[in-house]
Amino acid sequence: MATKYYVVWKGREPGIFTTWAQCQAQVDKFAGARFKSYPTLAEAEAAFGGKSNISASSSPAKGAKSAASKWTKKPKAAALSQQQIIEMAFDIKIFTDGACEPNPGEAGTGLALYHNNQLSELWYGLYQAMGTNNTAELNGLHQAFLIAQEKSAQGLSVAIYCDSMYSIQCITQWASGWEKKGWVRAGGEIKNLELIQQMYALYQQIKSKITIHHVNGHVGIEGNELADRMSIIAIESQETSLSLYRESSNIEEILASRRG
Repeated sequence: MATKYYVVWKGREPGIFTTWAQCQAQVDKFAGARFKSYPTLAEAEAAFGGKSNISASSSPAKGAKSAASKWTKKPKAAALSQQQIIEMAFDIKIFTDGACEPNPGEAGTGLALYHNNQLSELWYGLYQAMGTNNTAELNGLHQAFLIAQEKSAQGLSVAIYCDSMYSIQCITQWASGWEKKGWVRAGGEIKNLELIQQMYALYQQIKSKITIHHVNGHVGIEGNELADRMSIIAIESQETSLSLYRESSNIEEILASRRG
């Protein structure tokens, strides 16, 4: 039986998996889960937008199963909880999210900004009639960088919380290697290249002044949930600019709206 590679864009842990059981563990009963199988690792990585989070085992003996069939996921760090985030000593906490319905399809971005653990601003927009979930997530992280640049210039400490491991890894890990190779990658096209180049240049300016954390989506982290609702409002309103949300200041009311 041929090996399949399962891409999970939206799930408990985004990534590329080599068995249906691993994929199912990420998407089963996960609202808004987005995933798809591919026949080759190259196609899976191209669809995911970067290298996989799986590593090859040692070469098999003659007649044994291929190394690909033995690949396993790298251990992951424990997920952050709402309480852990509250206890982090940052003046500004920015949560980002992106949504796409379907993927590719209508896309939008949302952000939630907290000052001293109090919600201060909600942002929505950057609508694309034909976008992708990855682009929407990158747009959110990009806007968080711009806000972080402004806030850090005011002497405030800033943390960014993003549920897209793809977006985080693009800027903090992969972009450095891509730049050294002339912005090319062995696996093929670098998707969202122009946006990634802009973000990487900005990241180089502010990386010593900010902290970036990955959070799991839809696990009850208030800022992440609010950013998610904003991304849906961006799609529904088709707002192309990034706009300050003024419709309601009632957090419970906003959380009760449709989620991505």
